[in-house]
Amino acid sequence: MPSVTLTHTTRYEYRTAVSLGPHRLMLRPRETRDLSLTSFELEISPGARIDWSHDVVGNPIATAQFGAMAETLSIRSIARVDLHAPVWPVFPIAADAASYPFRYSADDQTDLGALAMPQYADDERRLAHWVEAFVMGRPTDTLSLLKDVSNGVTAQISYQSRETEGTQEPLETLDRGWGSCRDFAVLFAEAVRTLGLGARIVSGYLFTPSGVEIGSADTGSTHAWVEVFVPGAGWISFDPTNRSVGSRNLIPVAVARRIEQVAPVTGSFQGEATDLVSMDVAVDVNDA
Repeated sequence: MPSVTLTHTTRYEYRTAVSLGPHRLMLRPRETRDLSLTSFELEISPGARIDWSHDVVGNPIATAQFGAMAETLSIRSIARVDLHAPVWPVFPIAADAASYPFRYSADDQTDLGALAMPQYADDERRLAHWVEAFVMGRPTDTLSLLKDVSNGVTAQISYQSRETEGTQEPLETLDRGWGSCRDFAVLFAEAVRTLGLGARIVSGYLFTPSGVEIGSADTGSTHAWVEVFVPGAGWISFDPTNRSVGSRNLIPVAVARRIEQVAPVTGSFQGEATDLVSMDVAVDVNDA
């Protein structure tokens, strides 16, 4: 059972002292059957009042309120987690969902809502045609289909780390033929939603004890993957960047319908745009 220490530091430098608005922090790992959170600390300078809440899907949210002006803002989280996920997971998929296509129950379909609907425009159904190539027949094995789509993303799209903000839309990733882990996640989620399946984006960290995983937590990086809801098994993790299934080596922090909803740190300040001189992010994931 690996014990892992996560350190995530975000530092802003301003040209002059500015008044800081509320900052929304999504930094506390989500506790699941595969992950136990043993400790969590927030270190913020200048000092701030911290209010905790949960969003609509249960992500823990810290809101930092500042009372003093500052020329620098430093937000540092330190988390320690124990990972329990098996190396070779077995998913108890319900008999009536073992073959695709299948129908969600009325309650599941209602609760999944937009998570089972495409989120990006595809007027020419290009993505629909792309993902249809992975459907070997009707019926076909559900888990095998999901693995094929995930592996197809990796086979057809080249991985490139990207420091710039933002995420490519699914068709943009297909056209360019390259993307980062968050682009892979968005493409895979949209593809399975096109098949009528419920999917959500996950933001978090990748623990890389072997050193062979892609999208590892080098300085300044987090990781993104996808969870697909399959009756019986529940939410199954798919990491198309590494062609992996299951939660081994994955440390989730937040889940959402769109990747823009799971930014680790968001906030504002009063002043000119040019007052922000720099923003630096450092992430460290180590075996405790």
